[in-house]
Amino acid sequence: MIGIDFIERLAEKVNQIPNLPIRVEPGYLGAGESFVFYPLPGSRVTQEYMDGTSDQQLNFEFAMRSTIQGKINQTLWVVSNALEELKELESQDGSFEFQNIVITNKPFINQADDQGFFTFLLDIQANITVFKEEKING
Repeated sequence: MIGIDFIERLAEKVNQIPNLPIRVEPGYLGAGESFVFYPLPGSRVTQEYMDGTSDQQLNFEFAMRSTIQGKINQTLWVVSNALEELKELESQDGSFEFQNIVITNKPFINQADDQGFFTFLLDIQANITVFKEEKING
């Protein structure tokens, strides 16, 4: 099981990108302008070790909603490029070790609604090693 630590560290890292026009938050899109990410189906354990440690592939989607297409497009491309180059993501509680992030879908438009909002998406796959809880606390 992955902990909240990985999700918080990923949000923190994205929010450190210079000149990002809006902060990302874990969760789902709101009714107005918002920038979020959330887990997608298909995450899986790729290797399990005798001590309970496991290598995992975790699927996430970044979604941004705004009335300004250019703002969304620029934001998601900057995030995509930064995540592709990400080499380190430190766990605060020792629950995971970061391996890498793969961009599985570059930014793309998903929706345009009748209120003038556009929604673009960016899909990633994070590869991490998750340590068994007893090992973290013990």
